[in-house]
Amino acid sequence: MTINWKKNPLIPAIAQDNETSEVLMLAYMNEEAYRLTLSTGFAHYFSRSKQRIWKKGESSSHTQEVQDILLDCDADTIILKIKQNGVACHTGTKSCFFTSVLKDKIILEKEIDTETIYGVVDTLYHTILERKNAPKEQKSWTKKLLDDKSLMLSKIREEADEVCTAINEESDEQVIYESADLLYHTLVGLGYRDISPDRVKQELARRFGMSGIVEKEGRKK
Repeated sequence: MTINWKKNPLIPAIAQDNETSEVLMLAYMNEEAYRLTLSTGFAHYFSRSKQRIWKKGESSSHTQEVQDILLDCDADTIILKIKQNGVACHTGTKSCFFTSVLKDKIILEKEIDTETIYGVVDTLYHTILERKNAPKEQKSWTKKLLDDKSLMLSKIREEADEVCTAINEESDEQVIYESADLLYHTLVGLGYRDISPDRVKQELARRFGMSGIVEKEGRKK
């Protein structure tokens, strides 16, 4: 039995601990990610938020060594039996499945400091997504912004203007402070659109070695 990639260009891939059978995470694979997993022996996935292939652990070193691959009866879902190096979840917990719906509580504690591994921007973005998916009764400034697009957009404009003012006539410390405010509110905007900051990094990387004038002229109108 083989995977029909034309019919199913993106399939769910469940990562399961080879020793304990604990389900650690669910991600997705396209054909390229699947072939890279087979050829390297390490789990590769296709990130829907980053819109690219990624090797699990590429930034954290928390890789997944593949011990076996199980294909379901419809050939459109796979289980990866893996040896997890470090933790599986970007939040720092061993498994991505740590919130009990029926008991309404967190059942796993964080094992690592995610800021050290992923950086403050990626950690903040994932925190924003957590606020986005939080119940309506859970109050926070981030949640308020995400629930009120007009407020969110006005704050981004306001913070951008304050950065300009600070650069023009205020201290270095104030420039840093206002820039942090602008970055936070911009990340909220990205979270509102479900656009990972990784895609912004990819765009910046694309522009390296390219004239700014040429890049602007080549943009789609």
